[in-house]
Amino acid sequence: MYPPVGVSLHHAPTAKDAAMSSRIARRRVSILGIRGIPARHGGFETFAEGLALYLSRAGWEVTVYCQIEPGERVGVTVWEGIRLVHLAGNLPGALGTILFDLRSTWHACGHAGLVLTLGYNTAFLLFLLRLRGVANLINMDGLEWKRSKYGLAARTWLYLNERIACWLGDHLVADHPAIADHLATRVRRNKITTIAYGAEAVPVADPRLLADLGLASGAYALVIARPEPENSIREIVAAYSARRRGMPLVVLGRYETSQAYHRAVKAAASDEVRFPGAIYDKAVVQALRRHCCIYIHGHQVGGTNPSLIEALGAGNPVLAHDNCFNRWVAGPEAAYFSQVEDCAAAFDRLLADDALRAAMGHASQARQAELFRLDDRHEDYRRLLAAWQPEGARGPISILEGAQ
Repeated sequence: MYPPVGVSLHHAPTAKDAAMSSRIARRRVSILGIRGIPARHGGFETFAEGLALYLSRAGWEVTVYCQIEPGERVGVTVWEGIRLVHLAGNLPGALGTILFDLRSTWHACGHAGLVLTLGYNTAFLLFLLRLRGVANLINMDGLEWKRSKYGLAARTWLYLNERIACWLGDHLVADHPAIADHLATRVRRNKITTIAYGAEAVPVADPRLLADLGLASGAYALVIARPEPENSIREIVAAYSARRRGMPLVVLGRYETSQAYHRAVKAAASDEVRFPGAIYDKAVVQALRRHCCIYIHGHQVGGTNPSLIEALGAGNPVLAHDNCFNRWVAGPEAAYFSQVEDCAAAFDRLLADDALRAAMGHASQARQAELFRLDDRHEDYRRLLAAWQPEGARGPISILEGAQ
């Protein structure tokens, strides 16, 4: 069994902390590998936004590289005290991303004292930082090359770039102990630091926001995930639809008739399954999380999933796909499934037992508060980045402690 996340004793930066930091030395970091902030695209952007704000309030000089959107211009802006460098891709699809990453990396070579790269999709470009002597820490994300949504060519590309990142990165960050164990087959163990993601607790949320969706507090189950085979959406929908449940299953995400898997998910659904589309309004999503009867998390691969931590913070009873990633995050009080049949049986058991769901919800809140507080995990990153400042000692930071 993997060790628990060490409980941080650090506090969120105050104005006094920031003033002291600026008197000693203004620390600098540049963040590469995302499409930009404010977050508009996905989990990495949301994480980068939160970390950048945390560091900026602690007195750091933070630069984030942003891929321009249609109508935007190349240049530099400042947002919430964070320097945003806007650069173009100018090519469609993946080629545009590669061009944007090339321009960002080249720019960082001349302006960054320290780089935090999120992901390894274009790790081959990071040799530029190595040649210029710029320290580069890489968040290695999940096992991207194992994801079934990618074809053979894309998986080969990701596999090779993971290898290159392990070689070119000065230090690697794993978001889960299982990811750290995998990376340790590539590099020495002391080149890896494990830092999980964090989330804010959601103790309250306005139930009136559910009205437009035709939902009532405590009277629906919830899935929030991209509609991909590795997220077990079809299995969850089929299990829920095995018999009448007396309440809806709400499945968030964009489902398109042009996609075979999307059609298969909808074909497996009874009339109790609802597909309201993708919802980006944070207040509505928080209300959906906070007031659901059960949260179902079907992710089969990857490390620490932010959506699962957010469910813990909302006090949700969690039913998750049974794998080492989810078990380490959700803990022993959650329920787990592997196949459609045991998922259906779990729905039978959980929906019939109010007391069990209440106990599971309390356990979820306690686990998030103990292990996945957002400021604690941001502080872990601050400590690691501080150790890798050009004038600082270089080496791993002990984030995981103890044994379980």
